[in-house]
Amino acid sequence: MNFLKTIGLAFGFAASVAAAPVMAQSALNEILSEGVLKVGTTGDWNPMSVRDTATNEYVGYDIDIMTQLAADLGVELEMVPTDWKTLVNGVVAGNYHMTGSASISPARLKAAGYSNSYIAVEMFPFTTDDKVANFDGWDSINKEGVKVATTLGTSFEKMVKEWFPNAEIIVVEAPARGFQEVLSGRADVFVTSNIEGSTLLQKFPNVRQVEVSSPRAPTPIAMLLPQTDQVWINYVNSWIELKKTQGFFEETAAKWGL
Repeated sequence: MNFLKTIGLAFGFAASVAAAPVMAQSALNEILSEGVLKVGTTGDWNPMSVRDTATNEYVGYDIDIMTQLAADLGVELEMVPTDWKTLVNGVVAGNYHMTGSASISPARLKAAGYSNSYIAVEMFPFTTDDKVANFDGWDSINKEGVKVATTLGTSFEKMVKEWFPNAEIIVVEAPARGFQEVLSGRADVFVTSNIEGSTLLQKFPNVRQVEVSSPRAPTPIAMLLPQTDQVWINYVNSWIELKKTQGFFEETAAKWGL
């Protein structure tokens, strides 16, 4: 009886092992096996990632970061076009192994993982020179008749809806951008980071930063990664810390005026 019982338990154990789900391969193994690092990027966040429509090539801070990561992995780099509203979905679906820079938010954390942060941003409001006299702080924007433009799926969309409940929020879908609505006169104000804001001030002479007592929502920036792939997350985090000690992130930020 004991022998039969032992045999039965052995068969039961074997069956349970066979029925157990096979652990998914890490993205790191896939990258090294296929020789390609796939990175999702929107190409519309200057100077982080900008796509040249004529050549379809990408340039920017993020691109330099990812180029170095791919080089250290010993693989090719493939930039995968995406947009803000599907940025997280692309990681979850496995369309790319990671994204370029994205602000860390509770909503995104529900579905995706993040790397360690390597840069931070803070938010400011902007308008055009013909309207800048109408605004003298955050509260002056939160009024009926004021149109605040933002881009669907960005962290800014949620922010402006919370900050300006009395204003009219105009949400546009990429490749359109909130700042373009203001430049065209269809909206009055847009909110963006100090990083993008500084480049827009240089690029468009009629853009003006609204004077505020202090910026809002200081936010760490990191790469989005598959939530449950701890092997890949550990590799990226260790790489980030190594590059920080070598001064790589500081040098790259200085190159792009960050």
